[in-house]
Amino acid sequence: MNAPVTPAPDWRAAGWERLAPRVGRRRLPVWDCTAGLVAGDGAALMIEAGSSLREGAELRGEARQLLGGRRVTHLALTHPHFDHVLGAAAFAGVEVFGAAGVDAVLDRGRDELRADAVAHGLDGRAAAVAADLLVRPRHLVSGERTLDLGGVQVLLANVGPGHTGHDLAVLVPGEPDVVFCGDLVEESGEPQAGPDAVPGRWPAALDRLLALGGEDALYVPGHGAVVDAAFVRAQRQELARRFGTA
Repeated sequence: MNAPVTPAPDWRAAGWERLAPRVGRRRLPVWDCTAGLVAGDGAALMIEAGSSLREGAELRGEARQLLGGRRVTHLALTHPHFDHVLGAAAFAGVEVFGAAGVDAVLDRGRDELRADAVAHGLDGRAAAVAADLLVRPRHLVSGERTLDLGGVQVLLANVGPGHTGHDLAVLVPGEPDVVFCGDLVEESGEPQAGPDAVPGRWPAALDRLLALGGEDALYVPGHGAVVDAAFVRAQRQELARRFGTA
């Protein structure tokens, strides 16, 4: 006998944006960082952990509501910036994924993460506690890895470097395909190139994103509204012009 199929979440009622029947996202306050959720029949993937333990706990609680009482089982961190990772300790016990090398960055960069969060306005105590308890990825993706969540297969792809030295994208095949881009793509402002960016390789990372999703996919930026392939291609050309690359 086949296992029962889990009903699709009621995204709107929970204040989330529906992208596909089993895929939704939420734009978090203050820094407008996107968090995503993929609901399988046997497992569920959260994409990004939020900027603090409080935000991470809120995401985990909202996911449990959306999943009908089931818990998040997998967490993907697209890159090692505070607004994406400092809530990770709220997901203790889940399987955490990141691009190869991101674990070392998080191990040696806790003080820098804390300082960056405080500089951007996060309460100092909240930043310190989140950095001290930070859960780093145990599963490191150097190429591509497929997660079977039960009824939904998700592809994790190491497409960087670009925005950072360790950029992970998440492809959820379906109708439509959905690509979570992290901060390789930004819609609400100009893409930010901090000291850990690799500008010369950023356009190539966007080429890989476009190859993953194709022309008809929804591309979910790290900050801002969902965009299409034409937007990603235009941003790729602007980054190439900005940084003098092909």
